[in-house]
Amino acid sequence: MSPSASPALQQQRRGFWLRTLHQWHWISSAVCLIGMLLFAITGITLNHAAKIEATPEVTNRTATVPAAVLATLGDRQEGNAPLPAPVADWLEQALSVSVGSRPAEWSDLELYVSMPGPGSDAWLSIDRETGAVEYEKTRRGWISYFNDLHKGRNAGPAWGWFLDIFAVACLVFCITGLFLLYLHGRQRSMTWPMVGLGLLVPLLIALLFIH
Repeated sequence: MSPSASPALQQQRRGFWLRTLHQWHWISSAVCLIGMLLFAITGITLNHAAKIEATPEVTNRTATVPAAVLATLGDRQEGNAPLPAPVADWLEQALSVSVGSRPAEWSDLELYVSMPGPGSDAWLSIDRETGAVEYEKTRRGWISYFNDLHKGRNAGPAWGWFLDIFAVACLVFCITGLFLLYLHGRQRSMTWPMVGLGLLVPLLIALLFIH
């Protein structure tokens, strides 16, 4: 190999890695963009949650389960199990409440279903003797809704999968960014001091002000 071939080969390799890293970087940034905006905004609202006033909205509904539907509860006395399909269907039609396959707490007197969600809490009880149904839902507003999405609180498995995929995309975005900083670092003298500052500031705050 001639002396001039080695620098040319190195330049080709550098160009390949630059193109590849740029491609992965912009794709991961596009995937992460909306999620990162959401998490940045809700990071601020979570940090100031005590200062953000919200007026909970409480909804109460009552009804009585027909005897034929109530009979499908059978003789189960205790434990946790979903409601029978006829009871779940009737609740959705009569009260517009979808219990799905959520487990209910069974006792000889009543059934109790807890139905928390992002930015809300709800519960439903059924008197096994009279069929009396009581339902209550408390909504805490949109800020609380998005704060709970940020934490993955009561958001279900689909949102949990989204958080995992989003986290992987963020890792790809950050790692490709780090390699791009390395490749461009020689031409930009402030690259590594700025990276070091990003590490030093939170480290000093954690050591000096968090007890």
